[in-house]
Amino acid sequence: MRAQCSDIFSELESWYATDSGRHLLAATRSAAQDMLDRAFGYHILHLGYAGEEPLCAGSPINHRIICAPRSGGGAGLLASPEELPLESDSVDAVVAHHCLEFAANPHQVIREIQRILTPQGQLLVAGFNPYSLHGIGARFRGLLRNPLWQHHQPVSERRLTDWLHLLGCEVQDVSRLYAVPPVGRGRLHRGLQNLDHWAGRHNLPLGGVYLLHATKQVAGLHRPRRLSRARGDRLIGLVPKPAPAPTPVAPAPLGLPGMEKGDVAA
Repeated sequence: MRAQCSDIFSELESWYATDSGRHLLAATRSAAQDMLDRAFGYHILHLGYAGEEPLCAGSPINHRIICAPRSGGGAGLLASPEELPLESDSVDAVVAHHCLEFAANPHQVIREIQRILTPQGQLLVAGFNPYSLHGIGARFRGLLRNPLWQHHQPVSERRLTDWLHLLGCEVQDVSRLYAVPPVGRGRLHRGLQNLDHWAGRHNLPLGGVYLLHATKQVAGLHRPRRLSRARGDRLIGLVPKPAPAPTPVAPAPLGLPGMEKGDVAA
């Protein structure tokens, strides 16, 4: 499964190296920065596509954890997003960039993200919109056995909102980008690019990519988690634990005048 995920993200990286991909990535990075500027805490986790510079790179949170199914690309945590080796209520912000739509069980990924988020933790999900020009093109390319879009299982904005609502997360806002892919060259390319900018300013629901910002509203549950891993593996605790308070020691009894060594005071 990890090898398959690695191949998919390699294909996605190649797609983002195209002109259209670079245009979309720049627009996504600009739109995501507003949410990242409002997220504070100690730890931020990045899931999914990272590329040369992940979206979380612009966050004011210093401790950034890049999670990936393979090594390389600055990944500091090798794990599947369906089972994150992190303690519950330990991460202040999560960025899921094209993570759900290429996962075997996207609902389980959302459950894991909700579990590790702290109360009032911030979540940013970037996903392809299946009800857009890009979504229709991706589905058609998948039918033609394109190695990337053949494994693409899009999660719509409405479906994701329902999942988050059931898990006690509140959607704050949604930004929609890439309504008109700027193809072609010359005047045609510039005209489509201006049309795409106009659609982005009006936040049209037909954008090819949505950026959904949500907040975890439920209180933290401090409960042990049963693991199905081998003995010796453990969850990674990111929040430092306070040192135990020293146990007070009773002072030694003072000797009374006239008492010999070994005498016990009545």
